[in-house]
Amino acid sequence: MLAKVESYGLNGIDGLNVRIEVDINKGLPCYETVGLPDTAVKESKERIRSAIRNSGYLYPTNRITVNLAPADIRKEGAFYDLPISLGILAATEQIPFERLGDTIFIGELGLDGGVRHINGILPMLIAARNNGAKRIVIPYDNRNEAGYINGIEIFAVSTLREAADFIIGTLVREPVPTRVYENITAVKPTDDLKYVKGQFLARRALEIAAAGGHNILFIGPPGGGKTMLAKCLPGILPDMTFEEALETTKIHSVAGRLDSSKGIITSRPFRVPHHTATLIALTGGGVKAHPGEISLAHNGVLFLDEMPEYNRHTLETLRQPLEDGVITVTRAARVVAYPANFILVASMNPCPCGYYGSQSNKCRCSLSEIHRYTGKLSSPLMDRIDLHVDVDDVELSDLAKEGESECSAEVKKRVNACREIQLKRLKEQSIYCNAKMTPEQIALYCRLSPGCAKLMETAFERLGMSARGYNRILKVSRTIADLSGSENIETHHLAEAIQYRTLDRKYWL
Repeated sequence: MLAKVESYGLNGIDGLNVRIEVDINKGLPCYETVGLPDTAVKESKERIRSAIRNSGYLYPTNRITVNLAPADIRKEGAFYDLPISLGILAATEQIPFERLGDTIFIGELGLDGGVRHINGILPMLIAARNNGAKRIVIPYDNRNEAGYINGIEIFAVSTLREAADFIIGTLVREPVPTRVYENITAVKPTDDLKYVKGQFLARRALEIAAAGGHNILFIGPPGGGKTMLAKCLPGILPDMTFEEALETTKIHSVAGRLDSSKGIITSRPFRVPHHTATLIALTGGGVKAHPGEISLAHNGVLFLDEMPEYNRHTLETLRQPLEDGVITVTRAARVVAYPANFILVASMNPCPCGYYGSQSNKCRCSLSEIHRYTGKLSSPLMDRIDLHVDVDDVELSDLAKEGESECSAEVKKRVNACREIQLKRLKEQSIYCNAKMTPEQIALYCRLSPGCAKLMETAFERLGMSARGYNRILKVSRTIADLSGSENIETHHLAEAIQYRTLDRKYWL
């Protein structure tokens, strides 16, 4: 007898509708799976056999053929254990076949018949809802994550027996209750700008970066506070919207990094990959083309501490996602596009010893050593970083000064007000910050007065800017103008933006 069950898998971070067909016929006992299954799917026959028997049902001793459609897309993971088991029970008439048609089933089985937690349930639920599904049965441990999806009835089960009884009608289950999203910015109390002594220019640049979504690089000697400043950035970024939270949660769910007790990401990610991180760890990939660090930092911050210590080839792969906000992972079996819209925060010493250009310590490096060290960062990569900030040693008078600096909460208020201005201006183009403006929008919203145009012409010639550098200065000056509440870009706004593009000439020439 033939039974059909609807299920969902993953294709990157998107849900994939999979129709499971189970055919049981006379013949020698065997179990065959077709439809491009991976190893986890092929091994499911042993889990399914034990789960069915340990749940009190009869496992057929006939020829079992399981087809996973569409057959031209590779099926990965253990998501299909539960629907295949129910298909076998329906094909052997142990449960009514007709009640399977309007319900989708997803879940991994244990040998005892328990339904286990799976990764990536959120994109599956979103895809099922968008495809018009009305009911879906998922593992009980995924209920917190599923509670944020509206427009579809979601039922959670703990065992194969519960799923079968639910289909028969002997078990009555209420749908998973809908949860309300709350903005909760999880930032360590120590990562507050009020503890940053001195470094007024760096604090100002960090505020501009947060307000406009700009990439930023801190250059300076050891102990100046570069890492501390970077860790303060999440605390002054705007709270995540529900749409941003869903996008980010999808990626973390697929990667298996989601806290199942919370169910959703409520604060912006802050990813700090070690400088020994491989290319695949940073960009994503591997056998299953999993998302990398730059995708896990989507809608948040990617911090590269001591940037020149990273492999140069690995750093160069950042150029495309920094420009497009997406990373395409290409493997022999699949091509997956992962979102990678993040703020890059990087720090570095200006030379191997760290004290080149320092006002308080003498550099011990030769000119060739300095050039070799800074040469690890290419000009195209530096061109994609909007703000280059010199972070020198903190003066003793600043360290000894009593009291605290302005706290992150006060800075965040100005950042939120600035973002509101940008949202009103750019909402029709589905852009949320100045850093993402297109050349057309730059021409429309970053018009320069004759005085500003003259200043820009002088800077362009003296600094040897590229067209990309020119546009990025205009974006930063637009953000500075928004922070001051100015409708037009004034000369002092533009001058401040230009000063953040001069340090690469200081250290790289």
